[in-house]
Amino acid sequence: MPAITTNDLKNGITLELDNGLFQVVEFQHVKPGKGGAFVRTKLRNLRTGNVFDKTFNAGIRVEQAILEKKDMQFLYRDGDDYIFMDTASYDQMSVAPVALGDAADYLIESMVAIIAIHNGEIVSVEIPAAVELLIANTEPGIQGDRVSGARKPAELETGKVIQVPLFVNIGDKVKVDTRSGDYITRV
Repeated sequence: MPAITTNDLKNGITLELDNGLFQVVEFQHVKPGKGGAFVRTKLRNLRTGNVFDKTFNAGIRVEQAILEKKDMQFLYRDGDDYIFMDTASYDQMSVAPVALGDAADYLIESMVAIIAIHNGEIVSVEIPAAVELLIANTEPGIQGDRVSGARKPAELETGKVIQVPLFVNIGDKVKVDTRSGDYITRV
């Protein structure tokens, strides 16, 4: 595994530390007036999804984890697990919900995702920043109930509930931001 210094950290780099795999979410080099420089980081545990702060002395060596990334197509759910197919070799893999994180709320059959694998273990799943999904259930908008910016809850075809404008109805296709879970527009 390649060792890099804390001066080489960038957002998105995966580190292999004593207690597991961590992805750098944020970092900041700090040079105080007194004492040595240090690097303040925000790290995400790839196995649990927890985010925490960690401070490193500037210039120390850390192990960079090499992740293999593959395009895989979501096929179906099998109990709690999600079954993906490698688009190049057609091999199927089972992915635990923990590796998916919030991406599970937006997965529909035949969607392509980027799967990150470390030592044969799936550690993360990346889906597009915005996806188009159908509205499965929502209350109808009532005539005259057109307050500017008014919202109502709507259930997506995946089961996730989001807030949408009053004019969105059952069967409408909407674009949803997968990072925040916000409604973007009707398609």
